[in-house]
Amino acid sequence: MSHVVPSRERAITNARDGIMSHAQSLFTRGLTAGSSGNLSVRVEDGYVVTPTNASLGRLDPTRLSVVDFEGKPVEGDAPSKETVLHLAMYSARPQCEAIVHLHATHSAAVSCMCRLPEDDCLPPLTPYFVMKIGKLPLLRYRRPGDPALAPDIRAAATRGPAVLLANHGPLVSGKSLEAAVYAIEELEETAKLFLLLRGSETRPLNADQIGELRATFGEP
Repeated sequence: MSHVVPSRERAITNARDGIMSHAQSLFTRGLTAGSSGNLSVRVEDGYVVTPTNASLGRLDPTRLSVVDFEGKPVEGDAPSKETVLHLAMYSARPQCEAIVHLHATHSAAVSCMCRLPEDDCLPPLTPYFVMKIGKLPLLRYRRPGDPALAPDIRAAATRGPAVLLANHGPLVSGKSLEAAVYAIEELEETAKLFLLLRGSETRPLNADQIGELRATFGEP
């Protein structure tokens, strides 16, 4: 007699497998270091989240955290202290199924700069940034995991899939974990371009070009 795996168990296993694969890739390519960064995936009764103080390069799938919709631990190790930031973005973007937060070098560097436009802190240098991120709000500094950031994230995330936390790094949502990873990678590459081009005259995409992208590919 065959064993039928319950849908919840299967969903959690699939989420853990996806997190393991993408987390290892992000770590190996230097997009996160030490125990920084966290990933989460929505499941039917909550979220699977990377644990607190865990390296994305050395995760144990059996110890990944499972929390309910209020963030209360259900299984695994204690969840990342920044789970509260993920919950805020999920609440603002019910269409998103996964979230990635990194301290990637170039986007973290941009987050430390002064006098950037807070409503959109990176220019539309490439069509791929427009297609995957759109506008990038810069949120004021709060300590990592501070629940006081949640209202700011909820307000900003209603307008787009990503925010940049001042002196910290990006938080990016996606319709799948793969989509969220691709989007945060595009954000990091655009931040790198932005820093490389500082002091040079640039040619960001204009309103007509951005409008054409959105008409063709939709909103991020």
